[in-house]
Amino acid sequence: IDTNWWKGTSKGRTGLIPSNYVAEQAESIDNPLHEAAKRGNLSWLRECLDNRVGVNGLDKAGSTALYWACHGGHKDIVEMLFTQPNIELNQQNKLGDTALHAAAWKGYADIVQLLLEKGARTDLRNNEKKLAFDMATNAACASLLKKKQGTDAVRTLSNAEDYLDDEDSD
Repeated sequence: IDTNWWKGTSKGRTGLIPSNYVAEQAESIDNPLHEAAKRGNLSWLRECLDNRVGVNGLDKAGSTALYWACHGGHKDIVEMLFTQPNIELNQQNKLGDTALHAAAWKGYADIVQLLLEKGARTDLRNNEKKLAFDMATNAACASLLKKKQGTDAVRTLSNAEDYLDDEDSD
């Protein structure tokens, strides 16, 4: 009730802070679950889920929190998101990429494996007509995806190699 004191929480502890020690910020975060997933902040993610923030909500790019957790390599966040009922594994963003595309492109084989175990589709192509397999930037991810696809497809250039030309390879 006293305006000279504000309630604050840091590292799981809540207490009172003199109001002249902090500045009020009017900015808000449009997609807090996405931000928690991007940053790998498990406690913030739990807080969002406890407050029933929609797990399949899309940001401006059409991406889900699961996509951003996979893009950032935050396996603990991915696992926490999988505890939510009806989580959408195969949502494609505006570029056509799925969480599996992101994990493969960033080279997170442990997350690729987890997504595949949960039933992520390997046949979805992004706007560049690439499968997650085509986006794989390391052998471990490519091997997992190839095994799941059950094909003998020849691996194409990785996404990273697509952007290198002879001048850049020096």
